[in-house]
Amino acid sequence: MTDLATDQTLATLLRIANALERIAPPARKAADLTLADAFVWHPAGSELAPVAKVNRVALSLLRGVDRVRDTLAENTERFAKGLPANNVLLWGARGMGKSSLVKSVHADTNRRLKGEGSQSGPLPLKLIEIHREDIESLPVLMGLLRPDAHRAIVFCDDLSFDGEDTSYKSLKAALDGGVEGRPGNVVFYATSNRRHLMPRDMMDNERSTAINPGEAIEEKVSLSDRFGLWLGFHKCSQDEYLAMIDGYVGHFGLAIAPETLRQEALEWATTRGSRSGRTAWQYIQDLAGRLGKPLEG
Repeated sequence: MTDLATDQTLATLLRIANALERIAPPARKAADLTLADAFVWHPAGSELAPVAKVNRVALSLLRGVDRVRDTLAENTERFAKGLPANNVLLWGARGMGKSSLVKSVHADTNRRLKGEGSQSGPLPLKLIEIHREDIESLPVLMGLLRPDAHRAIVFCDDLSFDGEDTSYKSLKAALDGGVEGRPGNVVFYATSNRRHLMPRDMMDNERSTAINPGEAIEEKVSLSDRFGLWLGFHKCSQDEYLAMIDGYVGHFGLAIAPETLRQEALEWATTRGSRSGRTAWQYIQDLAGRLGKPLEG
């Protein structure tokens, strides 16, 4: 081969190498969990985006959920201290504070651990949100977190599966079933309106069309078994709804006559056809806006 041919071959190989380098995915960066206490997972770039200010309310303002609040707080504190803890499924009525409770318990746990003031105490607990549509990337996220010294709650809001959706298999493997299993420094918290993470008609359809109805739904229903704690949320009573309203009014210093407040709050719930923590908060936003009072603190 002549020198010219050799040079041309080398030039061609160099162009191919450069082209492959351009289209190759970027090298996965190690997560820097010191940047914030909360992050959002972006699987496209294997990136954990820090959240400067988490959208949450004070734990004391969440009313009507005392039992599940205490159970979740206890599980979270044990985990933050390096003790065994369970994955948690918060399921039930819409608008009753499932996701709010996760975020508030996370903040309260860090506040209490910091208050203990031990130099050798646990590092701050991290909260990492993964979107429902990104569940298939959960094993990648788990692998990214596994070597980190911090402990983290991976949190998915409004988790459910429909029809032919098979991404639940990634979740099952990441939580318990895979070869590596769940990292010891990670727990998974999810909220859902469905106890078994799938609609009732989907389960009934599986039963009616399968040769073995029991086995047909067992694989999908067994997903909820990966959660050691099931915390149920139910519709609130009128008294609980009004207690939520009173708590917000006192916390934000909204000036309104008690009888007027009660009348307006009940009318607000009636026009929306439900009483819930979300309905209470929406009324408070309306009230604060009419009073010209920012909701801060």
